[in-house]
Amino acid sequence: MTVAGAVVDLDGTVYLDGDPIDGALAGLERLASLSDGVWFVSNNPSHSPSEYVERLEDIGFETESDRILSSGAVTTEYLADAHADDDVFVIGADGLRRQLRDAGVTLCERPAAADALLASWTTEFDYDDLVAAIRVLERDVPFYGTDPDRTFPGTDGRPIPGSGAIVRSIAETTEREPDRIFGKPSEAMVKAVLDRLPGPPEEYLVIGDRVETDVALGERAGMTTVRVRTGAEASGNVTPDHVVESLGDIERVL
Repeated sequence: MTVAGAVVDLDGTVYLDGDPIDGALAGLERLASLSDGVWFVSNNPSHSPSEYVERLEDIGFETESDRILSSGAVTTEYLADAHADDDVFVIGADGLRRQLRDAGVTLCERPAAADALLASWTTEFDYDDLVAAIRVLERDVPFYGTDPDRTFPGTDGRPIPGSGAIVRSIAETTEREPDRIFGKPSEAMVKAVLDRLPGPPEEYLVIGDRVETDVALGERAGMTTVRVRTGAEASGNVTPDHVVESLGDIERVL
């Protein structure tokens, strides 16, 4: 098998709560030595690509912003284009709001003024947010979610609620499914990944800990999939092409 490069998940694959996973740095350096190198794709919407660059530098790996895709960045790009003249009501973290504002997306605080609803991860989600979401969607405006991850690894590696938990809470309460979800393994993220690869998808690996997002993304994109056992427990109906203990074992696939 010819491997030209790799697309790698971050949380649960490269680090947990910012701390590098054993062997991850060596694995990244090996992947970076491939002809086309390594890209990163994260379903964490709260950090911009430049912030992810800093996080990777903190663990000793250098990369550039154009090598990083996040659900927040893909969401921001879509809203800046499709809702350039609209007011968007956001339930999400300050980091996501900052990305949206920097891209020129107008955010509003009044449900009655919203032209769209975006739901995402935030530790401050509460009853009032759920009421606000109901009021926005009573007006039959578009409903978006940054990503489908119901949980992600916390500081001790155990799961804590993610964007998907909030998106599903709103969907169940309003009996309204999101019009789009932008993170892995959505078609929007598949397209964003494929647009960045210089060669055919079958020459690239997708590496991550989540079957239902990372492995599913690779399968949809026509790439070779590798699951690592360092993050989330295996779940989902997609079977990875390879399973390794950690990113440090990637040589077994190469």
